[in-house]
Amino acid sequence: MLVTNDPYEVSVELPTVETYLRLRPAAGLSAMPAEGAVLGLPNTWHAVQVRHNGEPVGMGRVIGDGGCFFQVVDICVLPDHQGRGLGKRIMAELIGELERRAPTGAYVSLIADGDARHLYQKFGFRETAPASVGMHRTV
Repeated sequence: MLVTNDPYEVSVELPTVETYLRLRPAAGLSAMPAEGAVLGLPNTWHAVQVRHNGEPVGMGRVIGDGGCFFQVVDICVLPDHQGRGLGKRIMAELIGELERRAPTGAYVSLIADGDARHLYQKFGFRETAPASVGMHRTV
């Protein structure tokens, strides 16, 4: 019999607007406007949360058109819970779902901040430069 003392639960679950707005900046990502979260979260293709004692401490989402293009976004874990492999568990769930449901040949992208690129490389992501360069614009 396998006994585990894992205090973390990874669940397929869309974060609430409140959770989303709290986790992003608390984990070091940029804050997002509430209006954007209200409009954007329901369009998520796949989402996971990590809970510790029932409280959300991490999350990740996949967004996209459902066929040709997908983007991995919002990968974050609260600082007090980092260094425990939770980002890896979030990514494993998201990539597993992409491999199960996304059509063959779909393009999956993400923006890697700092050393997070090392985590993403473990899941097959490669830098696009110099062939192409990621760009962004804020409205």
